Amino acid sequence: MKLKKALPTLFIVMFLVMVGFGIIIPVLPFYAEEMGASPFELGLLMATYSLMQLVFAPMWGRISDRIGRKPVMLIGIAGLSLSFFLLAFSSQLWMLFAARIIGGFLSSANMPTVMAYVADITSEEDRGKGMGIIGASVGLGFIFGPAIGGVFSETSLTMPFYIAGISSLLTFFLVVFLLQESLPNSGIQSRKKAPIGKILSGPISMLFFLQLFISLSLSGLEATFAYFAADKAGLGTKELGYIFMIMGLAGAIVQGGLVGKMTKAFGEGFVIQIGIIISAVGFGLILFVDSFTTAAIFLTVFGVGNGVIRPSVSALLTKRSTVGHGSITGLLSSFDSLGRIAGPPIGGWLFAIAIGLPYVAGIMLSFVALIVYRVYAYREKTKIRTVS
Repeated sequence: MKLKKALPTLFIVMFLVMVGFGIIIPVLPFYAEEMGASPFELGLLMATYSLMQLVFAPMWGRISDRIGRKPVMLIGIAGLSLSFFLLAFSSQLWMLFAARIIGGFLSSANMPTVMAYVADITSEEDRGKGMGIIGASVGLGFIFGPAIGGVFSETSLTMPFYIAGISSLLTFFLVVFLLQESLPNSGIQSRKKAPIGKILSGPISMLFFLQLFISLSLSGLEATFAYFAADKAGLGTKELGYIFMIMGLAGAIVQGGLVGKMTKAFGEGFVIQIGIIISAVGFGLILFVDSFTTAAIFLTVFGVGNGVIRPSVSALLTKRSTVGHGSITGLLSSFDSLGRIAGPPIGGWLFAIAIGLPYVAGIMLSFVALIVYRVYAYREKTKIRTVS
């Protein structure tokens, strides 16, 4: 089993990928504004990247089933590096859009391929642990990336893009020299394109929609919490940065350490349900935020619950599916992107009606996700009885 060798390398690879991605987050709005972007155009610039991820992640997942994980991963990381350098060289707004389109198209290969790689090299028993480790690396990357970007932006607004590009380039060579292909030649040759209709047939289709509802609720919170915390507790950007850092660290610790143990002991289904319930409790607690301390504690409760869901869903899907792991993880990434595209405008609309409404909606979406899981479990049980 390649688990011991490959997982630490994958952790470093995804951490560096997400650091690079996170570096530009605090800088891009100001960079685009300098080139004359209106708030609406800035929103389009952000949405363009997610839209490309939504459309092309399933394609890259299927390609990785057919030609192997490593070449597709290299395409994704090289594309990410290229997009960062293109952003640094941009002098007009259309160039920023071109860079984001190219980056979104190529880098959408990264997440589904890495998750498929984990599914290839782990036993079913250790699948949850592997997915949790990748989730932890993503979370930590998002914590350190924006902080690094903020520091280097004081030198110049272009500097973070160069740093992100160089970081991604180093990650490319890390994959070239340290990561072996996870699919044997026979496995690659036998993988055929799986129609999306086939993947979405049967009980496992419910798990994709479960992830959609979870992503909707999370992105709605991320889009509105800064305004909510400012109104309820007078918190500024500095305090919010610390709060999200605390939440991210707690989520990463749980994903990297507890998800594997919990899924091994109780199964992915139990962990998914517990995660959804804790997330719902977190949403409810957020309504009572009145200080930095309560905001940090309540958001961390939410983050811990939310953090265990995605790795467990990924593990369960790759166990239950009869098609290639890349096809499954690519489609899951697409549903996740759809939630992240739709969540912020919906959350903003609800916030405009009443500031606590996005979190009430989060509770409702959590319970919808729980019902969806129960329906999945019932259909899976019925299918097993029918077969036997």
